[in-house]
Amino acid sequence: MPSLTFVLPHWLYWAMLVVFPVVAMVLARRGRSDGPRLYSLPLAYFVLVTGGMLGLHRFYLKSIWWGLLFLPLFFVILFANAHQRDARSAYSDAANIVRVSKGTIEREEPRLAEADQTLAALRSEIEAAEEGSFTKRAAERRLQREERRLESSRQRLEASRSDLLEQQAIADTAGADRAFWETVAFVTFLLILALVALDAVLLPFLVRRANRDLHSADRTDEEPLAKLSGEFVKDRANVSSGWTGWIDRLSFYSGEFVSYWAVIAVFVYYYEVVARYVFNSPTNWAHEGMYLMFGMQYLIMGAYAMLTESHVRVDIFYAPLSPRRKALADILTSVFFFIFAGVLLVTGWIFAADATRVSEVSFTDWQLAYWPFKWAIVVGALLLVLQGVAKLAQDFRTLASGVPGTPGPSSGKA
Repeated sequence: MPSLTFVLPHWLYWAMLVVFPVVAMVLARRGRSDGPRLYSLPLAYFVLVTGGMLGLHRFYLKSIWWGLLFLPLFFVILFANAHQRDARSAYSDAANIVRVSKGTIEREEPRLAEADQTLAALRSEIEAAEEGSFTKRAAERRLQREERRLESSRQRLEASRSDLLEQQAIADTAGADRAFWETVAFVTFLLILALVALDAVLLPFLVRRANRDLHSADRTDEEPLAKLSGEFVKDRANVSSGWTGWIDRLSFYSGEFVSYWAVIAVFVYYYEVVARYVFNSPTNWAHEGMYLMFGMQYLIMGAYAMLTESHVRVDIFYAPLSPRRKALADILTSVFFFIFAGVLLVTGWIFAADATRVSEVSFTDWQLAYWPFKWAIVVGALLLVLQGVAKLAQDFRTLASGVPGTPGPSSGKA
């Protein structure tokens, strides 16, 4: 299989985080219209490009049986690549031992070839020396050392020759297995590409047929879409009236904006899986880019969670209270909230300013700039403070009137 060398450019990473949520928000609002829900040809091509190897475009168009044709082929590639990796590892280990054995043989054979002359010279020196003299004892010690050294050389040479024969056979077998499984993976990949190319031509017809079937069938599976739309309306209903409504809308739309980043992660990790297990080319940017993105999402979504009361809390004492007593409890405990949010804002500002001044980048080969992520701490803290102010104002309003804050006139609209 060919290798993938694509590295996501920094500018494309940031453009993706900005443009994709905007497009997704527009498409989501179209999906909540009262008109009939039809399969989209642009969306079908998008699914084909991003998930065509798994046949996801067929599943999108409810062509299940044809979609299942792609899955065995994809698993064949995974199976072949797993065996190819094992064969590559075995070949690498055996080739390393072969290289070391050849070096040992090249070094020890000349040494052993000269052994007879060396030993003969030492024996002649012993015979010529006077009996019991220091010269003779020294020559005998040299002869013993040389005999031990040559015996060790013979053992190394024999072991190296044995390893060379054994590991060369393993290397040849592993090399043949690697070539075989690489061919299997490549041929299967070409077959999947052929099916994807064929579906790219047939996709307009497939979309028209799916829409025709959609009109002729009782589509009970649209209920989950209606449920999602209802969740949107329910969350949107938390937007209050008056000047606090501006803050609520800012929290709501900023939270909705960054929520679509989770969809980006699906496609990025899909690419990482295909690159790693199909092309044996793991990326150095997918995981880092996504966990940094999720960090920003966690920070910026705080105000949205506060607006929709999605934070985890213990309601055993709070839930039974009347609206006025709830408002009083929120006002009293808001001191702790503003301490936390204020510290987060100040600390985030210090971190972001330092990172911007030194142009801090990540420690990986991707070297993505860190300062935008640290400014996300400031943005998230600021949104949280603003939403806290709006919530405090609404609590005072409820405490005075005894009636919970009412949503604005357009709160139920998208």
